[in-house]
Parts: sequence; structure tokens; C-alpha cells
Amino acid sequence: MANKKKNQNEQPMQQNQMNDPSQGITIDNLQKLQAIQEMEQMSEKRDQMLAHNPDHMRYGVGQGDVQAVITKEHIHKANEILQKYKDGKANLERRVIDNEQWWKMRHWEQIAKGEELEGDYKARNLKKATSAWLFNSMVNKHADIMDNYPEASILPRERSDEQTAKVLTSVIPVILEQNEFEQTYDSCAWYKLKTGVGPYGVFWNSQKNNGMGDVEIKKVDLLNMFWEPGIMDIQESENIFHVNIVSNNKLKQAYPDRDFLVSNAPTVQVEKYIYDDTVDTTDMSAVVDWYYKVDVPVETLPGVQTSRTIVHYCKYCNGEVLYASENDPQYKDKGYYEHGLYPFVFDVLFPEEGTPCGFGYIDVMKNCQEYIDRLSNTILENAIVSSKQRAVIRDDGSVNEEEFADIENNIIHTTGNLGEDSIRFLQAAPLNGTYVTVLNNKINELKETSGNRDVNQGSTSSGVTAASAIAALQEAGSKGSRDINKASYRAFTKIVNMVIELMRQFYEEPRYFRITGDTSTTIDYAEFDNRSIMPQSQGNDFGIDLGSRLPIFDVNVVPAKKSAYSKMSENELAIQFYNLGFFAPNNADQSLACLSMMEFDGKQAVIDKISQNQTMFQTIQALQQQMMQLAAVVDHDHGTNMAEQMMAATQGTQAQMSGVQANGKATNVGGESKGSQAEKATANAQNVAAPK
Repeated sequence: MANKKKNQNEQPMQQNQMNDPSQGITIDNLQKLQAIQEMEQMSEKRDQMLAHNPDHMRYGVGQGDVQAVITKEHIHKANEILQKYKDGKANLERRVIDNEQWWKMRHWEQIAKGEELEGDYKARNLKKATSAWLFNSMVNKHADIMDNYPEASILPRERSDEQTAKVLTSVIPVILEQNEFEQTYDSCAWYKLKTGVGPYGVFWNSQKNNGMGDVEIKKVDLLNMFWEPGIMDIQESENIFHVNIVSNNKLKQAYPDRDFLVSNAPTVQVEKYIYDDTVDTTDMSAVVDWYYKVDVPVETLPGVQTSRTIVHYCKYCNGEVLYASENDPQYKDKGYYEHGLYPFVFDVLFPEEGTPCGFGYIDVMKNCQEYIDRLSNTILENAIVSSKQRAVIRDDGSVNEEEFADIENNIIHTTGNLGEDSIRFLQAAPLNGTYVTVLNNKINELKETSGNRDVNQGSTSSGVTAASAIAALQEAGSKGSRDINKASYRAFTKIVNMVIELMRQFYEEPRYFRITGDTSTTIDYAEFDNRSIMPQSQGNDFGIDLGSRLPIFDVNVVPAKKSAYSKMSENELAIQFYNLGFFAPNNADQSLACLSMMEFDGKQAVIDKISQNQTMFQTIQALQQQMMQLAAVVDHDHGTNMAEQMMAATQGTQAQMSGVQANGKATNVGGESKGSQAEKATANAQNVAAPK
């Protein structure tokens, strides 16, 4: 707000100068006055953005002068809908909490609860050993997701928007980095594997950047969200509620003029995870973010009306309205978010009918993991019993049991005669090997059903050592991971589109971004505002207004990170291209024909480089021919042999350029002899990965 304060200090001085007849109206004074007016407009825009931030609505800006559309009666009805939605997702909430316990390898508590075990047997059941096969599969799946962290490339649909698309391609990664999106993507990936959905929230936070506001992307907890039961797309819900449990002290600080907000306990009960710590929700209140859609009439052409859907937003606590966009004249007609979408994106793992969430890997693996642990505990108990000697002693055997049980005693006292039947040692019968086989089969079943085979963890069969062969095996065994990543990329595309729409709506002032190039030393700076992505006027034709055109962009998602074996495989491919003479200019036509039948990352860059080398080679040949002609003229006039010397130099250069094929390396990929280790590994990988 420093600009506003400066304007207030400077404006009276400028007005006095304008009113002073001796000063007159000069160009300098007009420029200063114009600068002051521009600064005042920017300050007013910033004040409006702060005023319409829900966290700043305690000042009552935008609601005091108009009749309220959303009242306490509407909040009461909204709470009834919220409770209905909450009852509809009770089974989902139980499953989410249960899966979290399985993830923490505390599933014996859930098994004991399901079997309704009581007393000492329940206590012994909770002390059973747990194995981490499920955990290991989850960790490897998460690693596959993060190895393919997405990166967005913005493509225009109109040629006139190409420059804007280039700027967006550079700016959006900076916005994601400022939101620590990689950490958010990481958290949602864990949540997706555990529960079956990775929920994102894409909001506009008016408090960021010292009040200028900016995009905010966060992970959302399913236990705090409520939607219409029976839908499959979160955007189809008539209402969406997001509940936050906030301490009364924070509410008093945020809304000091509203003492009636606080309560002894939240009015909306939200399910909780089973924490290690004791979480107390007394002296806390439930703050509800309520999003709902409304159809409003729109006149597209004179006399032609249609309707469009807008999203409104209401924030309330304990039955009191804190902010409502329908009560705000700025958003009453166009909605809180102009893109007309709920600010939530669900990245679903395994979809199921009637819910937008789906189910996760824990739901697939936990039954198998339960029987693995049951068999493991049975085998371990038998091993423990078999390795420990136990004895049966007659009551009249007259053996001192305490001394007998103490293995440190060298002497054991008895009374009377000690017969052979006074003490009898028990030896537990060892289990048959069949049970170990069953256990291993269950472990292999879990690996197969989760797609977490040994090759996905780096283990391969003997003889497979080349990076390309290992990469081929991993690619053949990671179809499931690729499918998961494609679903995540579709969700990422929706997130980026929402970011662009928020920039279109709120980026009214220029912002500056530091752009880092391919190398850390290449740094540039970009200025961006929403003028280039706002509706563009098409002008008039024969006195008819042609309307406006809205710039629309497509999002192309590629992995920003790759596994080490994928990088090594690409490096080997580049070496093979070099050894085969792909980069020799005189082989350009054959190389381009071969590349047209291939598919690999960076293919277009290789084609462009070969085409550039071919063009340069043809240009050099044309210049050499001209120089030969000139040299012949010089030799004829002066009796020199410049033409012969140039011919010899040209032939030597051509021999060097074709030397790759002359040495015979092109007959064998990689320059290795027949039957080399790499060739054997490649053949082995093809045999293993090929369908039978």
C-alpha cells in the first residue's frame, strides 16, 4: 500500500500547482498528474482485490450497500444438504481411514476390529509381526510416478497467439514452482495410491504477493470434502462443501468484530484419521467453503438468448455468512470464478461407478497382504515353539520347577525318587514345506497383481547388463505405471487450464518472472498480464460488429524427469546414430528416411540437426564449385595449379566425412563384433519382452 500513501502525499501538491495561475498548465504538470491518476487506479484495483478476498470480508466491503441474497435461511438449508452429502460418503470415509492404517502397517488393529476380538486374544493379535510387501509395492509405484513428473507446453490454436503461447510456456512453470507444486504432486501421488484419488485444489489467493494475489494450488483431504452422492465427475455435483476446523483464537483474530462466530465444538463433524497424537477439537469451529453452480441467461446475439453455468462461493461459520459472492456486486452476475468450474481436480487411479474417487492399490493388495502376514506369523510361531524346549512335569515328580526353568542353574534339587516318567520333554512338529510354498505364492501374487515385479526394482535375469536391454525389460513390465501416469497427465492438463483461466481473470497488472533456460547460466525475464489472453476484438466489417475472439490454448504434457536407465538408453541410441553415420551430411537423405519410421523422444531435434547439416553441406559444395571455376581461370592466366590443390583438399574432406561407413562399423550397431555382450543382452530382452 506504499503507492497509495505516496499518491495521497503528492496529490495536494499537484493540485496547488494546477490552481496557481503563475504555474500554468505545463506538459510536465500534465505528465505528473497522469502518473498520479495511474497510480491511484492501480491502488484501487489492489484494494478491491483485498476487499473481495474472503479472509478480508470482516470489513464488510461490497456487502453493506446491497441487499443480501444469501442469508441465514440459505445457510440453514446448505447445512442440511451438507449433512446429506456427509451421510452419502460415510463408507468412503471409513475406507480412507482404514487404508491409512494399512499404509502405516498397523492393519492388525483393523483386522481385530473387524473380527471383534476381545480380551487377551485381541492383545496378542495386535503384537503380531507385519511384513512390508504392500508398502514396498506402494513405494515403487510412487517412484514411477515421480520419475515421470509432468511438464506443460502451451500450444496455440490461432497463429496470432503463438507469441502468447511461448510466454505462457515459460511463465506457468514459474507459477508452479512458486506454489511448490512438485511437493503437492508428490503428496497427491501418495494419496492417490492409498485412497484411489489425488485431489487438487486450484484457487485464487488474494493475499499472495503483498496483496496483488496469485494462483494457489494445494492438496485437498477427502475427509474435508463433501459432494453430491452418485456422481462420477466432481464438476457434476450441484454443490461442493469444503470444511476446515479452525481454532476460535484464529477466528477472533481474523474477525475481531464477530464474537458470535466462536463455539465450544464444531457445528459440522468431520471424520478424523487415527493419529498417534491426541487431537482435541474443543474450542474450535467449522468454517465451511460452499461452492454451487447457477444457470444464468446470456444474450449471445441480438434477440437470441441462451444460458451458461457460473460458480458462486459462500464462506460461513456457525450459521453466519462471512462472505458470499452473490452478495458482492462485482461477482453477482458473473460468478466467483469466471471459468465456471469448481476449483477442484480429481486424479483418479482405478475408477468405479457412482463415485468420483475410485479405489487405490491398498484396496487391491490388502487382502493378499493379510494372508501373507497370517501365514508368516503361523510359520514364525511354529519356528519359535520348535526352537524352545518345553517340559511336562508330574505334580508328584518332586522337581524344583524354578531351578529347572532357570538355565543358569547347574544343580536342580529333587525330593524323593526321580522316575523316567517324572519329566517328559515336548517337541513341536515342524510344519510341512507346503505352507512355505503357499506363502511364497501369495507374495508372488501380490507382486503380480500390483505390477511390482523384480525387473521394476532393478533385478534382471543373468546376462542382461546393457542399459538398453534393462530399459526394454522395464518398459515391457511397466505398462501399468504408464497408464497411471497418463491419468495423472490428464489431471495435470486440467490444472494448467485452470491456472490459465485464473490468469485471464485476475492478472490485470503486469507481473515479472525470472525464466531459467536449458542451462543454469541462461536467465531471462518475462513480463506478463492478461491483455493478450483476454477476448480480442475482431473489428467491424461493413458497419457490422464482428464480435470478439477468445484466445484458447492446448496443453501438451511431457515428462520432465526420466529414470536413469531411460537416459542411458537414449545416450546409447545417440551413439548408435553416430556410428551408423546418421550425422554425415552426405548420408542425410538416407538418415531422414530412416528417422521417419522411428519413434523416440527428441526425434524432431535430430531431424532438424541433420537437415541443417545437409543444407550447410550443399551450400559448401556449391561454393567449392564456384571456387574451382575461379581457380581454373587464375591457373590459365598465371600458370599456377590452384585448381589441383583445391581438388585434392576437397577429396580428402569427402573421404573423412564418409570414413564412418568405410571402416565397417555401420554393419554392426554400436561397433561391436557379432555375439558381443550388448548384442546378447538385446536379444535376451527381446525374447523376454515379446508376447508369447
